[in-house]
Amino acid sequence: MMIKYFYLSVVFYMLFSFFGGCTLSEVTQKTKDGYVTSKSYLSDKSKKLYRASKDKLGLNENKKTLNKAMTVEKKSFGKMPDGKKVSLFVLTNANKMQVTLLDYGATVKEIIVPDRNGNFSNVSLGFSNLNDYREKSPYFGSTAGRYANRIAKGKFSVDGQEYKLATNNGPNHLHGGEKGFDKIVWNSKLLETGTGVVFTMHSPDGDEGYPGKLTSKVTYTLTNDNELMVEYSATTDKPTVINLTNHTYFNLAGEGDPTILDHELKIYADEYVATDETNIPTSISKVSGSPFDFTKSFVIGDRIEATHDQLKYGKGYDHTWVIRSGGKMIDNMKHAATLRDPGSGRKMDIYTDQPGIQFYSGNYLDGSYAGQSGEIYPLRSGLCLETQVFPDSPNHQEEDGWKTCVLRPGETYQHKTLHKFSVE
Repeated sequence: MMIKYFYLSVVFYMLFSFFGGCTLSEVTQKTKDGYVTSKSYLSDKSKKLYRASKDKLGLNENKKTLNKAMTVEKKSFGKMPDGKKVSLFVLTNANKMQVTLLDYGATVKEIIVPDRNGNFSNVSLGFSNLNDYREKSPYFGSTAGRYANRIAKGKFSVDGQEYKLATNNGPNHLHGGEKGFDKIVWNSKLLETGTGVVFTMHSPDGDEGYPGKLTSKVTYTLTNDNELMVEYSATTDKPTVINLTNHTYFNLAGEGDPTILDHELKIYADEYVATDETNIPTSISKVSGSPFDFTKSFVIGDRIEATHDQLKYGKGYDHTWVIRSGGKMIDNMKHAATLRDPGSGRKMDIYTDQPGIQFYSGNYLDGSYAGQSGEIYPLRSGLCLETQVFPDSPNHQEEDGWKTCVLRPGETYQHKTLHKFSVE
C-alpha cells in the first residue's frame, strides 16, 4: 500500500511540473505571496473605512479639503450715476460654497450652499442688476447704518444735545435715513490672509443728522467650515450713536421659493422687545405663553396669523429678541438662532456678541420685486435675522437691560456675527 502511494505521489509531481511549469517550492512561494497581497489589501481597505468613519464623525482633518484653493474673484457690476464703478466679489471655499458681495452698500448678494443631496442653491434674496438695488431694494443683503432699526420720532440726545434725523418710516427714523450706509459705494480690499473682503467708508459729521465723523469697517470672511463671519468696527471724533447690522433676506429652500412659512426657527431667548403700533419699544416682555416663544423649534407659519396685538403691529414678526446668556458659545459669541428648512435639509446657526436679534418675517414683500433668479418675491418669501442692539436704544440710555449704543472719541465700536451653514 505504501509503495502504491509513493508511485501516485511521483505521478502527481511529474504531471504538476509538466503542466504547471513550476516546482512545488515555487507554488509554495506564490501561495505565500498571494496571502501577503491579500493581507495588504484587507489592511488598506480597513484603513480607508477607518478614515472615512473618522471624517464622518468629524474626528479627522480633511487634508484634501484643507489643501484645496479658496478664491476671491472681482468683477464689474455697473456704474453709479456719477460714473463711480461698482464691483462684485465672489468668495469660494474648498467645499464649493460661494458668497457674492457688492461694494454698493457692503451688501451680501448671494449665498450658495448645498442641500442634503449635494445640490447647490442661492439662499439669499437680491437683484441681478445695480439699478434695482439703487432704485427699489428693501435693504436686500445690505449693511444698515449709521443706526439700524428705528429711532422714535427721528430724534435723540447725547450729553444734553438734541439731534434731529429724517423720519423715513412713518413718524420714525429707520436704517440711517434717506441715504443710509446701504446706499453708499464702500471702499474695498481683499483680506491679506483668509478668504474675504474688507469694506470701509467715512460718514461726515452731520451726515443724515448724526453727529461726528464716523469711520466704519465691515469684514466678510468665508471659511472651509461653510461659515460666513461678519465683523464690524467704527470710530468717531464726536459722541454719536451707532448700530450696524446686515439685512440679508434668507430662504433656505432657495431664492425664488415662494415662502419661508414652512421653515423651522429656534431663538435662544426668553424675552423680546414689545412695541407700539409704530414698532417703537414699549417694554421687554416674556415670550412664555405667546406666539413669540421660539425657545424650541417652531414652524414659522404655525402662529404668525394668531390674534395678538404685537403680530398686528408688526404685520407678522418684526421684533427683537433678547438673546439669553449661558448657552453654547463660539469665540465669545452667543448662540442666537437656528433656522431649518425641512424640505432641503439646510440649516443655519447664528452666533453673535450683540444683545439682540431682530426676526423680520418679510411682511412687506408684496410681489413687486423680481429677484435675481427671475422669480417674483411674494409675501413672506424671505426672512431676516439681524443681530444688533435694541430698537430706539438712543432714547433708552443707561436704562436697565439696554446696552449702550453711544460711541465716544477714543472708543471703538465692535460687533461680530457668525452664520454657520450645514445640512441635516
